[in-house]
Amino acid sequence: MDRREARRLFIGVTDQSWYDFLSAEPGVDEVNFWRPGGGLLNAMQGAPFLFKLKTPLNAIAGVGFFERAERLTVEDAWEFYGRKNGAASLAALCAAIGQNRHEPVGRTDVIGCIVLSQPTFFSRFLWLDQPRDWSPNTVVGKSYDIDDGEGARVWAQVTERLGAALPPLALSVLDKEFGGQGKPAVYLPRQGQGTFRRLVLSAYENRCAITGERAIPVVEAAHIVDFSEQQRHAISNGIALRADIHKLFDSGYVSIRPDYKFVVSSALRDEYKNGLVYYDLEAQLGQQTIRLPAEAQLRPKREHLERHYSEKFKR
Repeated sequence: MDRREARRLFIGVTDQSWYDFLSAEPGVDEVNFWRPGGGLLNAMQGAPFLFKLKTPLNAIAGVGFFERAERLTVEDAWEFYGRKNGAASLAALCAAIGQNRHEPVGRTDVIGCIVLSQPTFFSRFLWLDQPRDWSPNTVVGKSYDIDDGEGARVWAQVTERLGAALPPLALSVLDKEFGGQGKPAVYLPRQGQGTFRRLVLSAYENRCAITGERAIPVVEAAHIVDFSEQQRHAISNGIALRADIHKLFDSGYVSIRPDYKFVVSSALRDEYKNGLVYYDLEAQLGQQTIRLPAEAQLRPKREHLERHYSEKFKR
């Protein structure tokens, strides 16, 4: 891929209520820039996405970095991204989408989801003017070359505002962090927890690797090696677990050996005089391995499992 082909940014026309809600939210690591009609964005992972407020403001008021785009039901968008959709509840999200569509919207309706990592919302005095060649007839947004013309001018102002918050540059192929895709990237922002959960559950066909539980609200994405040590999400460091098993896994009362066998610590019985349901699970699985992704590259790395089993599992 040509270097300049990858050096693109997108300026998206942004709903004021969406922007106002999210800019007031604390600690937002990612946002879902949804499109009510189901439209998506074809962009490189890590490409900048600028938030341009509508008329009469006509200002660029923030930036995020493209992570992924897919179509989801409104209910699933809420399940994975919650308030990061720019709404306080599922009902409020349906209402906001319906207002844009000019028709009632239910939880099973499909929308386009453009997930952006590491968003920054500028203070009002730091807003900047839209590109000089911006057409008032632009409804969705427009792509620009970062290295040339108005794109370069606007991006220079954005990076000045970001300062140390600008993610590191990455123009080479990634090391298959997300899904083994090895996508080129412009920048390497920190991915969000919602995206990690979405991709891990997808790899495990939305089922707990131990129990087969399919109720998505109680199936979580567990990190095998603590995220604090790696600072980047990777499917090979994740596993889909029912919420209660996830808590026991994080506490070391259950583990998964490098041969993908589920084990339960005797400490669970000794300390709580209970836990029969988990010992029964261990017995039922016996010598069977846990449920694993069909693609080998998405399966938990054995070295990660070995670390958890040897260092965290209570013996």
